[in-house]
Amino acid sequence: MIKKKLGRPTNNPKPYRIAVRLDEESKQILDQYCEQEQVYQMEAARRGIKKLKEDLK
Repeated sequence: MIKKKLGRPTNNPKPYRIAVRLDEESKQILDQYCEQEQVYQMEAARRGIKKLKEDLK
């Protein structure tokens, strides 16, 4: 019998993975933001992507 994974069910699954290469300045900005906002790097990336929505036409 296959056991289900334990953990909390999510209302917002995140099945997609991305990898990003950053220059030193971008990495420093990301690190400073994460420290200031107390978030993980992926959460900061999600927030940045959502800000791009404003630029869509």
